[in-house]
Amino acid sequence: MPVDACPTTENTTIGSPARDLRDRLARVLTEVFAPWVIVVLLPLAVAWRATHLVLPALGWGLLVAATSSILPMAVIVWGARTGRWDGHHVRDRAGRLVPLIALIVMSLVGLGLLAALGAPRQVIVLDVAMIASLLVTGGITARWKISMHSAVASGAVVILAVTYHPVYWALMVLVAAISWSRVQVRDHTTAQVVLGALIGAAIGGGLFAALG
Repeated sequence: MPVDACPTTENTTIGSPARDLRDRLARVLTEVFAPWVIVVLLPLAVAWRATHLVLPALGWGLLVAATSSILPMAVIVWGARTGRWDGHHVRDRAGRLVPLIALIVMSLVGLGLLAALGAPRQVIVLDVAMIASLLVTGGITARWKISMHSAVASGAVVILAVTYHPVYWALMVLVAAISWSRVQVRDHTTAQVVLGALIGAAIGGGLFAALG
């Protein structure tokens, strides 16, 4: 992440207007492009490409979104509100185990429903790729707090580029901004966001490209 080459009191002092502006921007990026938001929208985009029909796209997309994002996020919010972990981003690495298990179980249930109901191949492949990425990042976060924001965002960019058009590779600029935001809000180190982005692209995006 970029740092000032010549720090001054004006732009590095805690509480300065410049620092406050960067912090606000970082918080906005962190919330607007949170993993659960991306995982609601991405299945809809892939399902639309697979079906080109509004109702089937909504049905398949929302099934993936519900089991891989909405329901797990409901568990996380419930846990945060009852004090079981430290917030809806679960900043404390030790508190991530239960949310991760809930997410994996619900995602596997969703994958089973997709297969049983005859979902389009692209939608099933998307779910498989997301679960594989989750297993890898979840395994790492048990020992080291890798950035889920960066992993999900970079994987989504690869999937959009493969599904629609290579022009979507330009969204890697947004991945860099999201990664910067995670460092700026002091939830991750630069190494954690970089590795997250690389794993998301390689595992989530790469597996989708290989199987799709």
